[in-house]
Amino acid sequence: MTKLQVAVIGLGRLGRACAEALILDSELGLAGVVRHSGAPGTLPGRLQRFPVASHVRELADVKAALVCVPADAALGVARELLQARIAIVECACFEGKALEAHHAALDEAADHHHVAAVVGAGWDPGVLPLLRSAFEMLIPRGQTLFHRHPGLSLHHTAAAAHVRGVKGALAGEYSGENGSTQHYVYVELERGVELAQVQAAIAADPLFAGEVTQVFQVERLSDLEGEEGLGVVLDRRGSATNGPHESLLLESRFDHTTFSARIMLDAVRKLPRLRRGAHRYALGL
Repeated sequence: MTKLQVAVIGLGRLGRACAEALILDSELGLAGVVRHSGAPGTLPGRLQRFPVASHVRELADVKAALVCVPADAALGVARELLQARIAIVECACFEGKALEAHHAALDEAADHHHVAAVVGAGWDPGVLPLLRSAFEMLIPRGQTLFHRHPGLSLHHTAAAAHVRGVKGALAGEYSGENGSTQHYVYVELERGVELAQVQAAIAADPLFAGEVTQVFQVERLSDLEGEEGLGVVLDRRGSATNGPHESLLLESRFDHTTFSARIMLDAVRKLPRLRRGAHRYALGL
């Protein structure tokens, strides 16, 4: 099977993550990397065997491009690629009206040059708003609580580890938007122990009493030790007056750049079947 040849535009953290992912992909190929003229002429590590250029026209057989440049340069770079009739995927981080204007400009350019583009193909904008919408669709009446805890550092906590049935525990804290302290506790449990009992015992401990504390069960604490990736908690709580109490909880720890690269590769696979113009990223695109 002939692989779709994809160029990576920019080689910062996101560009490198995309290039590394393309090397391992069974459907996509790395056509090369485009860097500014002042950058080194060779690529790092296993990327060395791939072409590096100062302009996409110097690369052969490029069918699509991943725009991995800073947000303030993304529109100009994307327009130039679309003018060259190269389909693109981008994930520039804007909010509100700035995001709407950015997407509208790319839709106009992609439609004018008869080529497809996928916009907002990252974590946020991208997958995170889709998850929030899904939670609110499934529980139409209620409240959505959302917290970020970037770079959350975990430490061992005796208060949680001494709870009956807990083999070990790690905790982390961060300040919420209103300045209050919020706790995240990850516990490894003995066989047969119910998480609800442990959650109640930890919430009653003086160390955590009166403060927001989320307790999550993990299979092995060793998998979390040393990790300091982005953390997200998305909590949807139903407010229906009758029927069962409904709630959805997403707790995640991950590397933002790695996730964004995976999302961009998912988007570029869908480009060949899309009509011209810009398309907002969606899981079922």
